[in-house]
Amino acid sequence: MAQTYSRSRQQAEAAFGNLQSQFVARHQAVEQVDIVEQARQAKTQRLREARLARDAETDTVRA
Repeated sequence: MAQTYSRSRQQAEAAFGNLQSQFVARHQAVEQVDIVEQARQAKTQRLREARLARDAETDTVRA
């Protein structure tokens, strides 16, 4: 059954829809930033471990 709403109700529904869209967009953006940050931290950790291993090997050769 199709219902016809008042003009103010239609405006409120449209505003609410826009608000929900903005919330979803923000949530997706935050998730994307979190993914990038996790990747950055993983790369930093991997590079740190590689550097420490290289330094330990260099120290072993010098000794």
